[in-house]
Amino acid sequence: MQNIEEKRERAVLVGLSAASMDEGERATESSLEELAALVDTAGGDTVAIVLQNRAAPDPRSFIGDGKVRELKELIAANDCDLAVFDNELTPSQMRVLSEELGVKVLDRSGLILDIFAQRARTREGQLQVELAQYKYLLPRLTGMWTHLVRQTASGGASPIGTRGPGETQLETDRRHIRRKIQKLEEELAAVRKVRSTQRRRRLKNALPVVALVGYTNAGKSTLLNCLTGSDIPANDRLFDTLDTTTRRLRLDETQEVLLSDTVGFIRKLPHHLVEAFKATLEELQYADVLLHVIDVSNPEWEEQSRIVDALIRQLGAESTPCLRVFNKCDAYFGILPHGEDVVCLSAKSGEGADALVRKLSDMLDRGRRRVTLLLPYRAAGLVDALKSEASVLRLEYTDAGIECEAVVQPELYGRVKGYIPGYTEEKEDWE
Repeated sequence: MQNIEEKRERAVLVGLSAASMDEGERATESSLEELAALVDTAGGDTVAIVLQNRAAPDPRSFIGDGKVRELKELIAANDCDLAVFDNELTPSQMRVLSEELGVKVLDRSGLILDIFAQRARTREGQLQVELAQYKYLLPRLTGMWTHLVRQTASGGASPIGTRGPGETQLETDRRHIRRKIQKLEEELAAVRKVRSTQRRRRLKNALPVVALVGYTNAGKSTLLNCLTGSDIPANDRLFDTLDTTTRRLRLDETQEVLLSDTVGFIRKLPHHLVEAFKATLEELQYADVLLHVIDVSNPEWEEQSRIVDALIRQLGAESTPCLRVFNKCDAYFGILPHGEDVVCLSAKSGEGADALVRKLSDMLDRGRRRVTLLLPYRAAGLVDALKSEASVLRLEYTDAGIECEAVVQPELYGRVKGYIPGYTEEKEDWE
């Protein structure tokens, strides 16, 4: 039987660098390289790249009429199906470019949304993508379909029997999309409610939460697999992980944490996409530690880490303790970053993973103490507190009382220290 390969769309990439734009909005060679990687992830092939310099974007065609004609010839010569712009296009610019070029036109936000739609697996992820797509679509409705004419117009070429007051198909579609957005927001609110219940349960069980954050394709899923022995798919492509994955990680004989993988960040990430994924990303606010994974082998790693830091601030998690994990160190030739909250490793080979676990254990220590207690039976109520608030290593019921070995937090230590055999209160210097 003959194998029929799915035809990959051929794309031309277009970027504009205008002096009037903010620096973060301008297209650069590196941002266009990243756009080519996004096209590849979406299932397309980049056949040509055009970077245009202008004083300001053209209000009608964004890149100017001369460049549009040049682009049209390039599309025809390379048999392209798609033109992808690195910048955000207005609805009218997108319509004009589609008509002039004769191919489908996408901007960076539309392409990222398309990838997210392919990648979402869980119901929650699909809801969030759908919400982001509708929010992206709403201002772009005008002129997107040929049926946008008055259903009951007041004159002109309207069929007999349809003249009179009425609303446009455009208004009907807008109202329908607003209803869909409202319904999706309600469903996501329900998801948030479930998440908060799960979060309260985790807090009750006293399991610290460690969240992996970082630029897309920095190696977060590979690191999660390396630390926990999981087999989560980890491929060399952008946005491979959309749905949050959580696994248990034992740091030492007394401490266990929950390690959560999150969606990767990227420059010019659409605002409505960040908003839609708040239900997933709000986990960052409740994490005890953030592991900021950085691909040190990427020449742009400093810029990428700045983008991630800005998004962490946007999500309100800037006060959470953060450990910077420089990944792919085996592919880096130079002086590696160093410092108190820095770890260098290779998630692929596992080199340096032990150092990360030790550093993480130190950060989460928070003054824990290992104690051996002898509780009289009249104080048996403390056993419940130890089971729920501490790590109990050994528990035996003897004639002398209840023998217990546990690792306790400072708050609980104050309540049980009197039951440590031979314990005497330390005296201050002035006493």
